[in-house]
Amino acid sequence: MSFTVAIIGRPNVGKSTLFNRLVGKRLALVDDTPGVTRDRREGDGRISSLKFKVIDTAGLEESFDDSLEGRMRRQTEIALEDADVALMLIDARSGVTPLDKHFANWLRKIKIPVILAANKCEGKSGLPGLMESYALGLGDPISLSAEHGEGLSELFDALLPFEKDEDDEGENGPEKPLQLAIVGRPNAGKSTLVNTLIGAERMLTGPEAGVTRDSIAIEWDFNGRPIKLVDTAGLRRKSRVQKKLEKLSVADSMRVIQMAEVVVLMIDATESFDKQDLTIASHVIEEGRALVIAVNKWDAVTDRAAALKAIHGRLLISLPQVRGVPVITLSAISGRGVEKLLPKVIEIYDLWNTRVPTSRLNRWLEIMLEQHPPPMAKGRRLKVRYITQVKARPPTFSLFMSARGELPDSYLRYLVNGLREDFKLPAVPIRIFPRTGKNPYADKK
Repeated sequence: MSFTVAIIGRPNVGKSTLFNRLVGKRLALVDDTPGVTRDRREGDGRISSLKFKVIDTAGLEESFDDSLEGRMRRQTEIALEDADVALMLIDARSGVTPLDKHFANWLRKIKIPVILAANKCEGKSGLPGLMESYALGLGDPISLSAEHGEGLSELFDALLPFEKDEDDEGENGPEKPLQLAIVGRPNAGKSTLVNTLIGAERMLTGPEAGVTRDSIAIEWDFNGRPIKLVDTAGLRRKSRVQKKLEKLSVADSMRVIQMAEVVVLMIDATESFDKQDLTIASHVIEEGRALVIAVNKWDAVTDRAAALKAIHGRLLISLPQVRGVPVITLSAISGRGVEKLLPKVIEIYDLWNTRVPTSRLNRWLEIMLEQHPPPMAKGRRLKVRYITQVKARPPTFSLFMSARGELPDSYLRYLVNGLREDFKLPAVPIRIFPRTGKNPYADKK
């Protein structure tokens, strides 16, 4: 799982009920008797598309000796050491107790983010306790009902900033091979390029279009960097794909793009940069992959300056959502220019993995909002609260804003272009997802 959540709180506030709700199974015993849970329990939690490891802990007791309660408390402390975020539960129907206050003070001193949630908020009986919980000093509380599954969308928003890629974690992360796919139209020179890169006749090549039918993966090492190189079948226009075998080959190539990290799109310099090339490029971007354009058979081009200008112009017009896609000119059969390709692939891969600190993002957001305030909606200006990067690969951001209206696409493009320019993120896809918080008073008027 990408991150770990520890559910903590005093006894009988509904920790195990919430645990079962998040893992989707009744793994933890649930009873009205306080202290049913003694050992910490781990499970694979999920809210919609968000996946994480969740730890159910024993009820926090004010005991520091070797008693059963003291040992249970130490188990909770161990769970917090393993966690990326603590989810503190209180019982909204009982209100804030002295024990809640005691452990809130303790949590503020430890080096772990804390999300406060008021459980048992179904109906109106929990509203006073929800309001009381602001006094704990742990930020805005989330209104929950673990028993009835209410408030999980708000919990999703609160946990989303902690999502991270598993591939980025651990000591072995840098040793994992870079997933590189070579795609393009038939007879663009994909297999020839693979053979030139690895220095061996690994792939069958020839003048006929469509020699490669299925995707071939090759484990390879470039200057000490492990790379998984995948050659794919040529992608023709959908209307021209008639035979079942070719349909299967195309489907396999599309699957390879989904699994890749960087995609090299091979185009034939002796032919025009046509609609099918742009369709493939658009698909790569939609899948969130990093893209590099390799212009093959460059040695056959006479007016190279004009040809390169035409390619960049076509990319600027047809792929405005990804500015600065690198274009490498080469000859796969002679090897001329091929040495420039892999360094550029690694450079784009590193950009694709970029993470921007939240503090820098929000200072940037303030400037962007001052320069161009959000538009009006329903007679009032939309309020943008803050921004955070929720993942890399590609750089993906959540923009938290007021619940009134939606930001138009033109404003989101303004923010994306600002991110690309100010944080030096050319060529890679950038995603921004606006999110809104629920107003607890919206239904009380």
